Amino acid sequence: MPSLDDYKGQMPAWCPGCGNFPILKTFKDAVVELGLEPHQFTIVSGIGQAGKFPHYLKCNTFNGLHGRTLPVSTGIRLANHDMIVIAVAGDGDCYGEGGNHLLHAIRRNINIKLFVHDNQVYGLTKGQASPTSMEEMKTKVQPFGVLSEQLNPMALAVALDCSFAARSFAGDISHLKEMIKESIKHKGFSLVDILQPCVVFNKINTYEWYKKRVYHIEAGYDPTNRIEAFKKALEWGDKIPIGVIYRNNRPAFEERMPIIKDKPLIKQGFDMSKIEAALKGFY
Repeated sequence: MPSLDDYKGQMPAWCPGCGNFPILKTFKDAVVELGLEPHQFTIVSGIGQAGKFPHYLKCNTFNGLHGRTLPVSTGIRLANHDMIVIAVAGDGDCYGEGGNHLLHAIRRNINIKLFVHDNQVYGLTKGQASPTSMEEMKTKVQPFGVLSEQLNPMALAVALDCSFAARSFAGDISHLKEMIKESIKHKGFSLVDILQPCVVFNKINTYEWYKKRVYHIEAGYDPTNRIEAFKKALEWGDKIPIGVIYRNNRPAFEERMPIIKDKPLIKQGFDMSKIEAALKGFY
């Protein structure tokens, strides 16, 4: 059985008090409880404070470009769908630069677990507004306040029929751990939007601000009811629901791909003579 010591990585370089710390701790607790060994999954990250996440773990890692976590994750899954693939990104990284890739990953329903560290600001590049920044929020780049409408990742996910869409909060680690575990166990694309305070550049959405607003979705809620899920996803402001907002059981992309349906690509035979024959056509 794995232990927390198996996941010990480099010393984190995040700011003291950063919401990334509880996410890191909770993720390690979750994978240990699931009995996962470090070699059994790969984490793909982009650029940003969240992009440093796999450096502070011991696991297979690929650092992608800004906003490009999902294309790399897709390639890994198609090459070896026996490998659990986890993508980590920030709100700017995923919903800004990577927004187009998010749309199509959800549409394909490829079995990738996406954890978004959503601090509603670009933390690494010193505090400009991100797609999830609240309207009228003032930054060094938006001195008159954010003029664009705030992106709602959960409403977007439900509208696109995402097979697993959940929200959690870095200040509620027991809840976050359950969301991480449910996401990893889900078959199909999963998005977990993690509300994560940035103690340096976002003075609005603080731990205290969230604690006054977040609430656990009630026990009788049915996450398979898409209409009700959309209503729940639209809640934001005085009350912010956390939990599984939407779930369905669409077949995963890998299950519908005939070439890899029965055997991962990396375990299939390789006939060099066929490649040599094809190359001759270019001589």
